[in-house]
Formats: sequence, structure tokens, C-alpha cells
Amino acid sequence: MNIETILEKLIDFASVYGIKIIGAILIWIIGTWIIKKLMKGIKKVMSKRDYDESLQKFLLNLIGWSLKILLAVVILGKLGVETTSFAAILAAAGLAVGLALQGSLSNFAGGVLLMIFKPIKIGDLIEAQGEVGVVKEIEIFTTKLTGLSNKEIIIPNGTLSNGNIINYTSEGTRRVDLVFGVGYDSDIKQTKDVLTQVITSHPKVLKDPAPTVNVLELADSSVNFAVRPWCNTEDYWDVHFGVTEEVKIALDNAGIEIPYPHSVEIQKQG
Repeated sequence: MNIETILEKLIDFASVYGIKIIGAILIWIIGTWIIKKLMKGIKKVMSKRDYDESLQKFLLNLIGWSLKILLAVVILGKLGVETTSFAAILAAAGLAVGLALQGSLSNFAGGVLLMIFKPIKIGDLIEAQGEVGVVKEIEIFTTKLTGLSNKEIIIPNGTLSNGNIINYTSEGTRRVDLVFGVGYDSDIKQTKDVLTQVITSHPKVLKDPAPTVNVLELADSSVNFAVRPWCNTEDYWDVHFGVTEEVKIALDNAGIEIPYPHSVEIQKQG
């Protein structure tokens, strides 16, 4: 094979593939530049909307790789490679992975929803899936709570996002619901005055909303009063335990009886 033949083959190759290769290179350069700009803009939007850091990294990686794969498919198509079968293979692989990771994908989607819509955040006291605890960490697949007895609770995000969530922290204040019973011989007005004095004098009970004391029910052996003080969320248990203790002391000092269940034994003589 002489030089002229080689040159002719090179010229033929260049005439057939040269333009395609140059076009593919241009597409790669421009596509890479566009992807960088898009990723920068997406990251800026996520930062402005205060997306969780772990969610930002995951979504940016996912979007970045998806765009790179799309760019590779376009370049292969420009070079004359049949991309229909390639796309079919990717779709089949995606379907197989989706079916295999159905539960994990559900938890991932739940994690994304929690991080975007933020029904809960770290530090919130919540009740969900039969558990009560403080949110310790919101991850992509699970959410970790610290239970009231300092136990770690891990809830899959799929079930968490699809279930009811009670957030005790989001409003900033909570009402403490207490019930105290006194004997039927006790004076109702005096009892209400004593209970009102206890809750209004507690330093962590809020004046607005104002606390209330009302007769709740006439029970079998007691007149029950509903005592409803308000407090900041972080003071809930201090108010709950403090008011309960002070009510007992105040009722004793006022000579107001706190009844307890009695049983009557009847004997028959045969």
C-alpha cells in the first residue's frame, strides 16, 4: 500500500467522518458549558430556597449525571451510532432497578418531600407512626428521632411522609391540659380561685393566651376541673409538673379534699 492510497483513504475517512467528529466535539464543548451553567443556576436556586445540604448534593449529582448521559447519547447520535437500542437498554435497566428498589425509592421520594416542603425540621418535637420524639436528623431514606427516654427512633421517610404528623414545636406555644378532681362537698368558686391562683402565679405560664379553669364533669366521686395554662413549647414539662405539684399543695392548704376511689363491702348474713 503506497502513500497515495493511504492519503486517499484518510481523505475519504475525513470527508465522511471529519464533519461528524468536529460536530461531536463542538456538541461536547457546548454541552459541557451549558451543563455547568445549569448546575450553577440550580445550586443557586436550591441555596436561596434553603434546601437541606444532603438533599442538595444528592439532587445535584443526580441531575448532573442525567444531563451527562443525555449529552453522551446526543454525541453518539451525531457520530452515527444507533441510539434507539441504547435508549431502550437504559429504559429497561431503569425499570429493573426501580422494581428492585421500590421500597427504597418510596423512602427516597418521601425524604425529598420532607426536605422540600419542611413539615418538620431538626429540633422539632413530633408525634408520628405511634412514636414521640425530637427530630435528630432528616436523611434521604430515613428520619431519626430522639425519644422522650433518650432512645433513638428511626422511621422510613416513605411511611413518615404518607402518615399523620403532629408537630408540637411549629406553633411556638402549647396548651397544657390538666384535670383535677375535688370532693362534692368542696366549694366550686373557692376551688376555681385556688386553681386560678396557682396557674397565674407560675413564672412560665403565659398571660396571652390567658389560662382557663372550668368545671369539666361531675364524675362518680369527684367534681373534675379542666385546668388549661399556656406556655412556650420548651417549657411544657416544667409547667406540667410544676403546676401539678403546686395544685396539690394549694388544695391541701385550702382544706379542699382530693377524693380517691372508695369501695363498699356488703356482707349478707345467711
